[in-house]
Amino acid sequence: MAAKKILMLTGDFTEDYETMVPFQALLMVGHAVHAVCPGKKAGEQVRTAVHDFEGDQTYSEKPGHNFTLNADFDAVQAADYDALVIPGGRAPEYLRLNPAVIAIVQHFASAGKPIAAICHGAQLLAAAGVLGGRACSAYPACAPEVRAVGGTYAEIPIDQAHADGNLITAPAWPAHPAWLAKFLQALGTRIDP
Repeated sequence: MAAKKILMLTGDFTEDYETMVPFQALLMVGHAVHAVCPGKKAGEQVRTAVHDFEGDQTYSEKPGHNFTLNADFDAVQAADYDALVIPGGRAPEYLRLNPAVIAIVQHFASAGKPIAAICHGAQLLAAAGVLGGRACSAYPACAPEVRAVGGTYAEIPIDQAHADGNLITAPAWPAHPAWLAKFLQALGTRIDP
């Protein structure tokens, strides 16, 4: 398997597990992962949040770890990357307001490159206009946004993932095993025991 170069779009209050786990897992299997945030450079940090499901009407939020970026957002050339990862949390809510971020997402979609989005990552996909005619899972509160842009909301269990061609999505971090397995498959990554 040839190592892939993967771009991860983060921001302050990205969901801790949805950032840390895929970043580390993708590195573990030999891929290069560049984690970036608009307005920040390699070595700077974003604050994360832990979203948990504790029986309330929605998730609770607690402070997470500081996550250190390893690449400069301003240096990103989307054409240099093989795939895109969009963690959830609150970061997609404001990342979708950045025209450069939107252009990056649109590049990956139009080029047919694998895109892995989880939880509120669908907000960024919807804002980029790449969900029309596509099926996408997300945190259930994002279902109206998926439908509003002509997508089909894939209502699946919280620990499952959905693949629509190159688009790999999941509702939240409990789906990491299924989501990452489908993403690795889309990347052509083989893991031999």
